Amino acid sequence: MRFSHLRTLIVGPVALLFLGVASSIGSPEDLLGAVDHLVFATPDLQVGIDRIERLVGVRAAAGGQHPGRGTRNALIALGPARYLEIIGPDPEQPKPEQPRPFGIDDLKEPKLVTWAAKGTDLDAFASRARAGGVMLGEVIPGSRRRADGVLLSWRYTDPRTVVAEGIVPFFIDWGATPHPSIDAPRGVSLVDLRAEHPDPAGVQKALARLGLDLRVERAPKAALVATITGAHGRVELR
Repeated sequence: MRFSHLRTLIVGPVALLFLGVASSIGSPEDLLGAVDHLVFATPDLQVGIDRIERLVGVRAAAGGQHPGRGTRNALIALGPARYLEIIGPDPEQPKPEQPRPFGIDDLKEPKLVTWAAKGTDLDAFASRARAGGVMLGEVIPGSRRRADGVLLSWRYTDPRTVVAEGIVPFFIDWGATPHPSIDAPRGVSLVDLRAEHPDPAGVQKALARLGLDLRVERAPKAALVATITGAHGRVELR
């Protein structure tokens, strides 16, 4: 990752400080406010749903299919305007021409693979991020149809562009679409989000340039670690 020529812009509720040294968001609550959703990818959707239910005591509700991507999901709300997405292959769709997102085709076990941050004006944001040395994906449209027939649509920086093994998030703008957390099952809260990486300083610098004060600790392998509370108390998801 390159880090140079940084400038200032705003994305959603988070001030993205493209400066020589970005200042902290300020508190863990501010970071959690920037979280749109966590992505828990699985080689089999039912296996992922069962795994999360055992951990938190809440069963995820069916989300919908992602046409052309070969995936479908299930959701649990994690608090106001944020949720956990469990995503896996969709047996009702043919195998897509491109690999499924989030490394799903290569997974052996369910895993917390990345996260999405809230964003607006994504074209300008992604362009300025690239100028600052943080190479986010191209801004593309996405959609899925709920079980009740309602079509949800959004724009996001393509999550197939993986930065720092998924610790640096992709950014999503739901526009006028109702946020998926509104009708997702409740009873679970996200209380902390942190990461592990062999190069914590470099990853932390990239995050800071996006205005995100995500704590990154040194570890042999990269991992995103969410602490959530539910019917079974406090648990870690990674």
